[in-house]
Amino acid sequence: MALQKMIAAAMTVAALGGIVSCESTTTSGSVGADRKQFLLVSSDQLNQMAAKAYTQLQAESAKKGVLNTDAAMTRRIRAIATRITPHTRVFRADAPAWKWEVNTITSNELNAFCMPGGKIMFYTGIVQRLNLTDDEIAVIMGHEIAHALREHSREQVSQAVAAEAAIGIGAALLGLGDGAANLTGTAYQALIASRFSRSHETESDRIGLELAARAGYDPRAGITLWKKMLGASQGGRPPEFLSTHPAEARRIQEIESLLPTVMPLYEAARGGR
Repeated sequence: MALQKMIAAAMTVAALGGIVSCESTTTSGSVGADRKQFLLVSSDQLNQMAAKAYTQLQAESAKKGVLNTDAAMTRRIRAIATRITPHTRVFRADAPAWKWEVNTITSNELNAFCMPGGKIMFYTGIVQRLNLTDDEIAVIMGHEIAHALREHSREQVSQAVAAEAAIGIGAALLGLGDGAANLTGTAYQALIASRFSRSHETESDRIGLELAARAGYDPRAGITLWKKMLGASQGGRPPEFLSTHPAEARRIQEIESLLPTVMPLYEAARGGR
């Protein structure tokens, strides 16, 4: 029976079009980002899921009358993205050609994200409630884009798919024929419910800081940003944005340790303006 389950799991992966690999999806840049990753599903498959989820979110938000209702805010966020996204080539040669989308949702939430394939969403609350500067927005955006560049969602979905296969979804494929559909659903749910690990967050802090600096945004804004986040999280439940993030004090120390590396990139970018 164990052999049957192993065969079934392999068949399920094949049905999904997944490819098991241990590789690094990015180059290291100046801050260092090399690490082998367990990647079971394909990038194309995950990008399709992300595009579907993003389109659904846009439709639901438009129906509620909260999508891009603050035109000035949307222009501001898009302008920052326009400066940052060309520099993604430092970490991934293919990334500048992604089908980038940038939108805003009018909400009091302190939230922002970038789905696989470059689908960015900012909630107005994170900008307004924290009174963010463009430099601080750029640090957040760089961080969120880094999740997509590093394919953290793909890692999490791969782990979810592997877990489902291990507990018997492959056997369902052999017996019932619906295992592939169930497994696809598992991957989709893992994607839209993504909560990154602290190691993922730390990686994204490093890469995001470099992206912001290369785009000409002051990386020292990472320090003021997380001090603001620290203030927002005191006296109550931490914002959703901080649900799995490392402690603010620790990530401020990490940013300070990276400044000697990224400040020259910022200064070079500003020198060209």
